[in-house]
Amino acid sequence: MPVTILGIESSCDETSAAITQDNKVLSNIIANQTVHQNYGGVVPELASRAHQKNIVPVVQQAIDKANIGKKDIDAIAYTRGPGLLGSLLVGGSFAKSLSIGLNIPLIEVHHMQAHILSHFIHDGSNQKCDFPFLGVNISGGHTQIIRCNDYFDMDIIGETIDDSIGEAFDKCGKILGLSYPAGPSIDKMSKKGNHKMFTFTIPKVEKLNFSFSGLKTNFKRFVEKQEKQEPGFVQREKYNLCASLQYTISEILYQKVEKAIKITDVKDIVYGGGVSANSMIRERFKSNMKNVNHYFPRLEYTTDNAAMIAIVGYLKYKAKNFGMLNAVSDAKYKM
Repeated sequence: MPVTILGIESSCDETSAAITQDNKVLSNIIANQTVHQNYGGVVPELASRAHQKNIVPVVQQAIDKANIGKKDIDAIAYTRGPGLLGSLLVGGSFAKSLSIGLNIPLIEVHHMQAHILSHFIHDGSNQKCDFPFLGVNISGGHTQIIRCNDYFDMDIIGETIDDSIGEAFDKCGKILGLSYPAGPSIDKMSKKGNHKMFTFTIPKVEKLNFSFSGLKTNFKRFVEKQEKQEPGFVQREKYNLCASLQYTISEILYQKVEKAIKITDVKDIVYGGGVSANSMIRERFKSNMKNVNHYFPRLEYTTDNAAMIAIVGYLKYKAKNFGMLNAVSDAKYKM
């Protein structure tokens, strides 16, 4: 009999629920919170309130679309962390209550593991990747290089010491007057620009760690200086600015991933997180890194979604790795 998992994701500003049977997705519903665009970033209190409003209808939609009944669910997987604590509590509390009501197991999922393991969703198009591989998590909250030895044997070998790669896109986008989230807009606008027009800071950080705060400061000072000297500079050069910024961010990532490959001699690279949807990163890494296999998720699985939570739930269910009702949601949940 196939294993049916209900996945629930509420780590930040998307309320999502998904149904999987074994490693196949039957439904994946996501409710976005547009209210944060007015503030240039996610407001935690508003996010948790929106989750409370969305959680019941989103779960019901996922069940209806999958064409199953609640009694068909074998276990509930939910994001325990990391993320915004208020948001995590909404999803975790709902998952625990439903598991009690249905008398089925509860499964705790680490959000960043789920981004990497989303590759194991079977959708008929993804290539098979064997262990070990390097996981590259690039999102609004994290930038990590991870050596993945097995599904749940992962070692972080590099991470950001300040801002994440997604923050770099969003904060620099705000300087250009772009709305939140700015990453997709920068990606789109960069296609009309020349990435060689402007040069920005590439920080020197030890080992495989990252830093993006210096780039943000350098970009801000450059834009302010040029705008003061040449009023209207940003509007005239917005495409070139976006292209040059995106190239610099991708170069920072490229150098570290290339170094990780040399250090570990692992040549299968699995990407996860919202920034893995970036077109320049996808095209550049695939074209320029020779003798390396790159595995990018489908676009619908790059941003926060419950399908990736459910697939981890399935893998843990097979391993009989169940959670406890007294487990506490953890904003800084360690991998």
